[in-house]
Amino acid sequence: MFSFSSTVQPQVTVPLSHLINTFHSLKGSVVKPQHRERRTEQELQVPEPSWSLKDVGLTDLGAGQLDELVNKLLPCVTQDVSSKSPGAESHTWRTSYLSTDSFFHNKYGFSLAKMGALSPIFCRQNPSALQAVCADLNIWPVSIQRRGFKTLRTKTRRLQSGLDQSPEPDTFTPSFMKGLLLRDKGQLPETLDTLLKSKNIPDAHHDAFKTGFAEGFLKAQALTQRTQESLRRTRLILLILLLVGLYGLSKTPFLSVRFRTTSGLDSAVDPVQMKNVTFEHVKGVEEAKNELQEVVEFLRHPQKFTVLGGKLPKGILLVGPPGTGKTLLARAVAGEADVPFYYASGSEFDEMFVGVGASRIRNLFREAKANAPCVIFIDELDSVGGKRIESPMHPYSRQTINQLLAEMDGFKPNEGVIIIGATNFPEALDNALIRPGRFDMQVTVPRPDVKGRTEILKWYLKKIKVDPAVEAEIIARGTVGFSGAELENLVNQAALKAAVDGKDMVTMKELEFAKDKILMGPERRSAEIDKKNKVITAYHESGHAIIAYYTKDAMPINKATIMPRGPTLGHVSMLPENDRWSETRAQLLAQMDVSMGGRVAEELIFGNENITTGASSDFESATKIAKMMVTHFGMSEKLGVMTYTDLSKQSPETQAAVEQEIRTLLRDSYERAKALLKARAKEHKNLAEALLRYETLDAREIQMVLEGKTLDSR
Repeated sequence: MFSFSSTVQPQVTVPLSHLINTFHSLKGSVVKPQHRERRTEQELQVPEPSWSLKDVGLTDLGAGQLDELVNKLLPCVTQDVSSKSPGAESHTWRTSYLSTDSFFHNKYGFSLAKMGALSPIFCRQNPSALQAVCADLNIWPVSIQRRGFKTLRTKTRRLQSGLDQSPEPDTFTPSFMKGLLLRDKGQLPETLDTLLKSKNIPDAHHDAFKTGFAEGFLKAQALTQRTQESLRRTRLILLILLLVGLYGLSKTPFLSVRFRTTSGLDSAVDPVQMKNVTFEHVKGVEEAKNELQEVVEFLRHPQKFTVLGGKLPKGILLVGPPGTGKTLLARAVAGEADVPFYYASGSEFDEMFVGVGASRIRNLFREAKANAPCVIFIDELDSVGGKRIESPMHPYSRQTINQLLAEMDGFKPNEGVIIIGATNFPEALDNALIRPGRFDMQVTVPRPDVKGRTEILKWYLKKIKVDPAVEAEIIARGTVGFSGAELENLVNQAALKAAVDGKDMVTMKELEFAKDKILMGPERRSAEIDKKNKVITAYHESGHAIIAYYTKDAMPINKATIMPRGPTLGHVSMLPENDRWSETRAQLLAQMDVSMGGRVAEELIFGNENITTGASSDFESATKIAKMMVTHFGMSEKLGVMTYTDLSKQSPETQAAVEQEIRTLLRDSYERAKALLKARAKEHKNLAEALLRYETLDAREIQMVLEGKTLDSR
């Protein structure tokens, strides 16, 4: 700001730039300059603000006062200010000629003083407002620094003279770097002498303090060195382990170490020689053995069949209930043909990671092709070869089965590689998997019949110490529906029972005990049953036995007991003399009558209000038989020979008719059982009393009681 306060009243304060612009507007009243610089077009186009004396508050000044003010502010044009005598009048502003001639000489190659020219030389491309005013008013532009930079010579001279002591601020350093470079360096560590003074340690203890300080420093240095060495060793060990793991995962041999990402593939790629398993070890499935014998011939002598234009079968599917010997048959095929045996379970190809199952399939078949001829056995095939479905939850679930299909019937033939699959749920397999060309043969492995069960029992009885009086045929007849695995378990349970009882060999008693345990459950001798419930149970089971004994088409009785076994308080087991492949209508009705015998006996003996819940399972089995007769077997006169697989899709009238027919069958069965028990009331009472006395009766003892004979031998 520029202020006038001494000569002008009232006091006025205006910006200096406004005052300069005002003087610029008065240039016409001043002497024209003799030497004007040639201004560029860019400078001429710069707009200059116009100000008047009124705008700056100088309207009250007279002409003389204004001239005096101008002379005071701006010096007059002089030829050489420096040549004036000491007594001459000095102006307020003086010119600085510091390095002017040297700058001009360095730039143009000759000196300005020799030219005799005192024209102003401006370093700025765009002159300031004061320079413009001075130039237009023909006033020498004094106090303007003519040199626009520092020369290297000047800076070096200042450094040598010691004038440039303070470091220049670095205007080019970024702000974030300034904070990093100028951050607090922290306190400087104290010297030992300073520490001695600050702790006020007596002079007599200075030497001891220095000695302890030095020892502590050396120990700390040694500890730090040991720590660093231990850290280096640890890093080295971790680095070696990392390298070994990386090489192992990439299946590249390194230090004779090879890692596998999963253990489920080990059993799939490592073949087994089945020299100790042949068809002699397989019992009870003669038909399946005969069909697989052809496969053995294919593996032994492939040229025998290919010479006629035939080709080896690619796959054999073994279908049957659990425990019938499907895996044993596959092992026997490899053992008979003396070829490598690759075993894999269907669950091994099921992984949460995408592509793992398909990769295992490829590895399995690649190893098998390298060792052909061989046998690949895939157990539980339905878990890997199930029907393909579109599932948004498992979009990649079909990759495994697609890979299996491609391997079994792709562009590359699998000559000499036989795939054997086993499943107990063939309905779940994909249709593309079981077509000819993939699984060419389908072999059924059923439950063994009486002859097969006898052979299986004899085979397993040879492996234990058994009484020569044991008859395997009797045990086989009483184990209808048992599979080979269940028969093996029966023999093992009998051997354990004989060992517990301290016997030297297994007898029929232990075999019967094991059979009853499997059929009816283990005995619960610790269960405390009161007398009333025992009586009810005895009459209930006697009712079943009476109906079964005196009904023509009922199955023969095997055993009756009131000993608690499993979830029941009593049980009557019935076994057919021979295996039943089909059942007649009379046999089905007889089974229903036997089921009704327990509830009828309770009603006749204890009254209608004292019947119990013990007949719930009996009614369930009877209702199931009646429903099958009406809806599946066509044994209803009213509904005719028609099946009703899904009653919910039938009309309400049809559903009501089916329900009414089932009720009729159950009611007629109940009435027949009631009539028979009323007619055999004496035999019913005798059998119940015998059960209360002996708890368990076999078929021969039941027959003796019903014929009126006594059981003195017991």
